[in-house]
Amino acid sequence: MAFLQSIAYQPILGFPVIGYLGILSYVLLVITGALMAVAKRRKKRLPMKRHHRFAMVTLAAATIHGILALVVYV
Repeated sequence: MAFLQSIAYQPILGFPVIGYLGILSYVLLVITGALMAVAKRRKKRLPMKRHHRFAMVTLAAATIHGILALVVYV
């Protein structure tokens, strides 16, 4: 547990890793949603593979962020 806590608060350019993961998760979530919104506006089919890949990466980043947040407080 101490190892994960040290990773969570490891500073990178003065900001902890857990903060970067939170920001990354949010940005990936916006990109994932925007892929489908842009595809509908352009009336051009966008491969669902791309949307699913972004969704999987978003899920992974958010899960790691959540685990690190829970480890810090447990």
